[in-house]
Amino acid sequence: MSKAIKSRIVQVGNSQGIRIPKTMLEQSGIKENIEIEVRDNQIVITAASKARVGWSEAFAQMVIDGDELEPLAVTDNWDETEWVW
Repeated sequence: MSKAIKSRIVQVGNSQGIRIPKTMLEQSGIKENIEIEVRDNQIVITAASKARVGWSEAFAQMVIDGDELEPLAVTDNWDETEWVW
């Protein structure tokens, strides 16, 4: 575990921010987007989760399990036979 450091809250436009030392960012592995939340009166910063992570594996497992997916498009001819202008 890294050593705690003291820092200041600084003005950043109309917001406030903190400076995080490069070595701490390197130790955390955080490189780009982050998620910030308050837990038990603490501000917790984590790497942002990536969208759709694990989707390929989940769909592959659905095929193995025989789960059916909803059709992506309607395949009947309702628009041609039932629609009246």
